[in-house]
Amino acid sequence: MNRKKIYNPESTEKVNDRKIFGGNPTGIFELNDIKYQWAYNLWEMMLNNTWFPKEVDMTRDVNDYKILTDAEKTAYDKALSQLIFMDSLQTNNLIDNVNPYITSPEINLILVRQSFEEALHSQSYAVMVDSISTNSKEIYDLWRRDAMLKSKNDAIFRSYDRLAEEPTERNFVKACFANQILEGIYFYSGFAYIYTLARSGKMLGSAQMIRFIQRDEVTHLVLFQNIINSLKKERADLFTNKLKAEVIEMFKEAVELEIKWGKYITQGQILGLTDAIVEQYIKFLADERLNAVGFEKIYNVTNPIKWVNDFAKFNDQKTNFFEGTVTNYSKGSLSFDEDF
Repeated sequence: MNRKKIYNPESTEKVNDRKIFGGNPTGIFELNDIKYQWAYNLWEMMLNNTWFPKEVDMTRDVNDYKILTDAEKTAYDKALSQLIFMDSLQTNNLIDNVNPYITSPEINLILVRQSFEEALHSQSYAVMVDSISTNSKEIYDLWRRDAMLKSKNDAIFRSYDRLAEEPTERNFVKACFANQILEGIYFYSGFAYIYTLARSGKMLGSAQMIRFIQRDEVTHLVLFQNIINSLKKERADLFTNKLKAEVIEMFKEAVELEIKWGKYITQGQILGLTDAIVEQYIKFLADERLNAVGFEKIYNVTNPIKWVNDFAKFNDQKTNFFEGTVTNYSKGSLSFDEDF
């Protein structure tokens, strides 16, 4: 695969000739002429969902954190440290590793926006860490000290590094699935630990921050699911039985990794998150993501913690951000079934 030219005046590519990758764009963002309408719709949704981390009230969390049990504090710290890594990785990955090969300007647009949002999430975690910790470096350095966390981070990175090391069409498609796994399994699992504390009336500011982060992640997940589904039509030749088998294996490995991690950080001591519930929830997430891109479900399990969905919901109230508070600010809503 070749990286696209950022300026290509010799191109005569028409809008209907555009491709997810392998196209010949001019480098000019001609957004009055769109091929992938779902991408522009998603762009507008992302703009409508704009929010700012410092608007979230973390005051109560300062005291809540002090009275968490040792097990709750451990789960919170490790889940937060994992989220910090994933948003850091994704901020760079999208710009340096994925976007250079995307030759559709409307998709370039939303990848840049997504990278901004991932960076915004990093600021969110900084606000959370500064609110609850007298030594912020302790949480930020956790990945260096915790062998299990370091091992998981390395495994996630390897799934991205294949494209960087060998930029082939096949590896690009697999990288799209790796992004879907990150956005739709690893992140969602991490959010569940924070919501579990909030369900017990603890760390409500953190849960509110995660709600806003998750609303962004829904659009990120839909983005990669749409890229995959568009590529299945555009480049059906790439979706061989061998590739499909490799994708299934990627999901199985991710599920195994996340179950192991989930059980490790909860140690069976977090109310509402038994080992069995952790395992079933992660398998449920994997099935949902596979089904969204036309694959058969592997595990066929139900969602054991449906109450998590209630935490992630926003009202449909329309308001100007600078005239309202962050708690009632919600311009956009999104369904996984929505046709972009």
